[in-house]
Amino acid sequence: MTDAAAIRPQDRASTPRPRRLPQGLLKWVGVAPFLIFAALFLILPTLNIVVGAFQTREGGFTLANIAGLFRPEIARPFWVSIQLSFATATLGCLIGIILAAAVTRGGLPKGLRDGMLTFSGVASNFAGVPLAFAFIATLGRLGLVTVIAKEVFGVSLMGLGFNLISFLGLTLTYLYFQIPLMILIITPALDGLKREWREAAESLGATGWQYWRMVAIPILWPSLLGTLALLFANSFGAVATAMALTGSSLSIVPIILFAQIRGDVLQDPYLGYAIAFGMIVITGIANIIYIVLRTRAERWLK
Repeated sequence: MTDAAAIRPQDRASTPRPRRLPQGLLKWVGVAPFLIFAALFLILPTLNIVVGAFQTREGGFTLANIAGLFRPEIARPFWVSIQLSFATATLGCLIGIILAAAVTRGGLPKGLRDGMLTFSGVASNFAGVPLAFAFIATLGRLGLVTVIAKEVFGVSLMGLGFNLISFLGLTLTYLYFQIPLMILIITPALDGLKREWREAAESLGATGWQYWRMVAIPILWPSLLGTLALLFANSFGAVATAMALTGSSLSIVPIILFAQIRGDVLQDPYLGYAIAFGMIVITGIANIIYIVLRTRAERWLK
């Protein structure tokens, strides 16, 4: 009889087995790093900003910091940022949907669609100092396009009133990443338009324009409004590009907040908390609108 056979059943039962993690705990192991990262770098800093916006230097409660947002030197940059964000979001939506519709519904070669989506994925994340430098080298005072327009065509962009370090210049720069982001978001919605809907419209005598105006656009409307809100939030929170391009010559909220964090201008950290809190509220509302409208749009396109 072998040694294994000699082991009695009660001895086997008494042999300790390796302990296993509970089934429910295993489900959270993979997502734990994300939750820890979100807590440390998103949730806790946000809570610290919200609490600081309603605190005095001594730690007491106050509304003076929030009231400081309505001072002219703070309220004006907020208004400029809202105008800039709305302009870039609107233009980004209009131009983006035209380009996306051309490559998805215009009968263009598939390779052009793939190339545009690939470029959009890269360009939508291309921002900050590299983007600002690219526009300065292209449309600045000694930029390539500026020099060619003056020496070849005799047209002075500066003489026409164009200045890259201005509201218009910053709008053009932001469109470089706003339009590709619109293309990436709206393309799946355009792909969700069923061919049967167009065939039904054409069988009833509708033209292409009538189909888009009476069928496609109403179905895409929640997606369009939701993407508009997302582009607004995306532009409202951009700081590196504006800081590198305009410096302090154009007062928008991210630049004011950046100066506040450095302590070079306002030197009131709790007012800085209030400015950041105001930005969180505005971008939060925009993102909530995007999520709600996106959910509604997905129900239509299923």
